[in-house]
Amino acid sequence: MARIRHIALAVKDIDKTADFYEKALGLKRSEKSEGKTAWRIYMSDGEVNLALLQYKSEVGSGIDPSKFVGIHHFGFQCDDLPKQQKQIEAAGGEFFYDLGDPDDDDFERKFKDPNGIIFDVNWKGWTMTSSKVKAKKAPAKSAAKVTKAAVKRSSRSVGTKRRNRAAVRAR
Repeated sequence: MARIRHIALAVKDIDKTADFYEKALGLKRSEKSEGKTAWRIYMSDGEVNLALLQYKSEVGSGIDPSKFVGIHHFGFQCDDLPKQQKQIEAAGGEFFYDLGDPDDDDFERKFKDPNGIIFDVNWKGWTMTSSKVKAKKAPAKSAAKVTKAAVKRSSRSVGTKRRNRAAVRAR
């Protein structure tokens, strides 16, 4: 089952809007950052992420940012993204846009419902929410698991690095 964890507002003045929600409702806020499609500030009550987005263009937003303000989309956190996507598409939803790479911590896969309303789905959750999945460190490899092939690749890599450094010094 998917859970609502994200609401995104398209805004014209991101700083003024963030100040308002912080002062009026006591929401916590992140630093402002620049993404591929928009300037963003995330705000939260600890459960739901309210994304304030000052879009740069129609790319990834589907709107004219000089004319539209308001609720742009909302997002669901799910446990199994491929399974959820199949369910969305079987119900009549349509893929719209991938924001980021699926391996990224803040990846979102965007869809449109039968009305054309945009929503997104991810499995890692959103910044500043209690259900955000924390990045896991890769387990350390034990010495026993190092194979001869790995040692061979490693020494080839070291040799290549040495040759590259020597070529740079020779210039």
